[in-house]
Amino acid sequence: MIGSPIKHSLSPVLHNAAYTALGLDLEYTRLECTESEVPALVSSLGPEWVGLSCTMPTKRAALAFASSVTERAAAVGAANTLVRTESGWHADCTDVDGVVGALREKGFSGGSRGVVIGAGGTATAVLAGFAEMGVSSVSLVVRDPSRASEALATAARVGVAVDVLTLSSVDLGALAAASDVLVSTVPAEATVPLAFALAQAPYVLDVIYHPWPTPVASAVEASGARLATGLDMLLHQAFGQVEQFTGKPAPQEVMRSALAAELATRA
Repeated sequence: MIGSPIKHSLSPVLHNAAYTALGLDLEYTRLECTESEVPALVSSLGPEWVGLSCTMPTKRAALAFASSVTERAAAVGAANTLVRTESGWHADCTDVDGVVGALREKGFSGGSRGVVIGAGGTATAVLAGFAEMGVSSVSLVVRDPSRASEALATAARVGVAVDVLTLSSVDLGALAAASDVLVSTVPAEATVPLAFALAQAPYVLDVIYHPWPTPVASAVEASGARLATGLDMLLHQAFGQVEQFTGKPAPQEVMRSALAAELATRA
C-alpha cells in the first residue's frame, strides 16, 4: 500500500490474512509515499508487484497516473486501487464497495433520501455508493459550502441530486429523521454537538473508527437506529481489492477474524 502516514494502517492485517488463506505467495507491505511521489514510485515497481492499495494523500495522483480507469473511479475523482495489467496500471475505487457493503450488511436495502455530513474525499465515494443503492436525492451538510465543489461534481457524474446545506443553519435532527440513510465523514471531535441529531436517521454510517466508540456511534446505539462503522467499510473495500489483486473470492470470514484479533491486541 502507498500513502502517508500509513504506519498504523490495518490493511496489511486484512490482506496478508487473505493471501495466506488463499495459499498465495503474496505479501502486502507499506510504502510511504506522498502525492507528488506517486508516478516515480509506481513506475519503479518490478513485475512482482501485482497491485497497490492507495490511501491518502495518493488517491487522486493514482487516478491520474493510471493507464485505464473504471467508471466509478472517474466519477469519484480518486482511486484507492491500482492493478497491474499488460498495458500498465488499472485504477478503481473500492471505497464505493466499502460504503455499499457496510450499509447493506446492516440491513439497508435502499431508499430515495440520503444525508452526508462533510464534503471531503470520502463524501465523493459515499455519493457514488448512494447512486449504486438507488439513493437519488442527497442533502450535503457542510460548514463551508464553497468547499463542496468536488462532491457536487461527483454527484452530477453519478446522477444524484444534491442540496448543499450549511451546518449552522439546518435543523439537523429533522433532516436526519426525514432521511432513509445518513453518513458522517467528519472527525469524531466535530460530531460531539451533532451526535444526538445524526442518530435520528434510521441507518447511520460513521466512517470514523478511532477513537472508538465515536460520539455518533454511542448516540446511534442508544437511539436504536442501525449503525454501520468505518471498520465495516474498511473490510468491504478490502474484499474488493483482494479479489482484484488475486482473481479469487475474498475469504471474508478469515479477514474479519484477523481484524478482530488485531483490534484486540491494540485495545
